[in-house]
Amino acid sequence: MPDSLSASKQDYLETILEYSAETGQARSIDIARTLGVSRASVNKSLVYLKESGLIEHEHYGDIKLTETGLRMARAVRARHDSLKKFLAEVLKVNPETAESDACRMEHAISPETASKLQDFLASLFPEGNG
Repeated sequence: MPDSLSASKQDYLETILEYSAETGQARSIDIARTLGVSRASVNKSLVYLKESGLIEHEHYGDIKLTETGLRMARAVRARHDSLKKFLAEVLKVNPETAESDACRMEHAISPETASKLQDFLASLFPEGNG
């Protein structure tokens, strides 16, 4: 997936996922604030994500992930969470640095590396959250 969608678009999906989990919906103003971009940039990206079949969005309406968008957003979130856990709990990186680094790294690792990292974390932390 990292090759099929830009890091920026992955961040949009992840942000929509986070707002959807919290409130059941996402709004463009929330995405703009979270990502630190203009509403115009958000609208342009939403058009792309809608045309790609990753979101449902009516002009000025709520934003919802499609099944494909939800799968992709969850994959980004899983990579992020695994990287953050590895950095913070295994390497003992400061939590704020681990969060920041995980945000950048989540877009660059291959599916194979992400899977192996999750397996490794599961072996260290069998209670889950790997």
